[in-house]
Amino acid sequence: MSDPFVVVGADAAGLSAASKFRREAPDRDVVVFEKGRWISYAYCGMPYFIAGYVDRLSALLSLSPGDVDDRGIDLRRGREVVAVDPDRHTVAVETDDGDALERSYDDLLVATGARATTGPFDVRGLDGAFTLHDMDAAAAIDAHIADPDEYDPDRADVSAVDRERVERNAALPAPETAAVVGGGYVGVEVAEALSERGLDVHVFQRSSHLLPPFGDPVGERVEAALEAAGVAVHTDTPVEALVGDDRIEAVEIDGERVSVDMAVVGVGIRPNVELLAGTGVDRGAGGAVRVDDHGRTSLPDVYAAGDCATARHAVTGEPDWVPLGLTANRAGRAIGATVAGDPTPVGDTAGTAVVKAFDAEAGRVGILDADAARAAGFDPVSETVTAGSRSGYYPGAAATDVTLVADRDTGRLLGGSVVGTDRAAIRVDTLATAIEAEMTVAEIERLDLAYAPPFSPVWDPVLVAAKVLNGSIAN
Repeated sequence: MSDPFVVVGADAAGLSAASKFRREAPDRDVVVFEKGRWISYAYCGMPYFIAGYVDRLSALLSLSPGDVDDRGIDLRRGREVVAVDPDRHTVAVETDDGDALERSYDDLLVATGARATTGPFDVRGLDGAFTLHDMDAAAAIDAHIADPDEYDPDRADVSAVDRERVERNAALPAPETAAVVGGGYVGVEVAEALSERGLDVHVFQRSSHLLPPFGDPVGERVEAALEAAGVAVHTDTPVEALVGDDRIEAVEIDGERVSVDMAVVGVGIRPNVELLAGTGVDRGAGGAVRVDDHGRTSLPDVYAAGDCATARHAVTGEPDWVPLGLTANRAGRAIGATVAGDPTPVGDTAGTAVVKAFDAEAGRVGILDADAARAAGFDPVSETVTAGSRSGYYPGAAATDVTLVADRDTGRLLGGSVVGTDRAAIRVDTLATAIEAEMTVAEIERLDLAYAPPFSPVWDPVLVAAKVLNGSIAN
């Protein structure tokens, strides 16, 4: 049998590719190397496990090793691919036991994801200090914030979990006050989770508002929602250091200390691309591996997908790095089909994302930042409107803020955001579809969106925003 399709990484992109390939090419082998024990888990669900909305860690698993085996995929956990030789079509692999081996491939997919960065903060060896970018961290945080006498070990009900780490954190005194360093997606979601578990929570954000990619109107509404729930939000407040010897004691800000007994650092992620060092592979935004419309890298027969790879931006048409779950799953599936003989585009990214903070929910898509729009060659014009989510007389109607950004010369929609408390986030899908279709604001204004009092007013908030922005462009 010919050399296999080798996949590095057993999460969203990797297993999507392997599964699709196995279905389309049942006579070829597919081998998946995963350096850890965890596979196919819902990263985005981890804050909700910590909050207690999800009872068991196992609920966040999409596939078990047994499920993968049933699909005819050769999954090898505890095997780290440390180097790629594109000339010889081989990968170098190290096992958990320190053994080294080599494996040849016909086609290779690098789906190694990304890892949390900590900036100047070193959380290693400091009890009570965490990042949140894997399931072991989620299990450890959940154990740490529980009272030692009340912790339920069955919550971490997966054999792959780092049991020693969980037990150590479960035995420590439960924290009362937590610092969340960084007010992005992870920061906002973790702040809600810790607050729901009874902690006094402080969020520290370097910039002037939370969730910078969502724009000021969303940041302001989310900040208000957090504060209304008792979370202290500190914007324009960069944290300089985590303070403590063996356990976190405080965060240092402008030379002063704020006492805390827990900290979660969420200041960004970095693509895992070290295994391609020395190959000369083209890199793109954020240091991610640059790929074409079918996920091919600049190396022969080598593909990349997920949080370690770029994707073409739907607005600019240029490669960009926007690490999101759907992008990874979709690209992996497409690459699996391509390698099996059915060339399939991985699809563009518009940066479509949603987030919630207690009752507030928000969505964003495209380009919202004026400077970024101008750098891409557009002349941006924007408007923000507030409209009702349902007919005003129907119970549950709530104020919904919609921001739209368009190109003045063409009227084309460049980006948008939606924030509110009544099904606001899902409305961003209308804007995402419009961006993918390269619609103008005038065309969006004429969309035949559904109307019934329980669901929307006659003029949906998106239509109201389009109408106002179209008027601004015309003037």
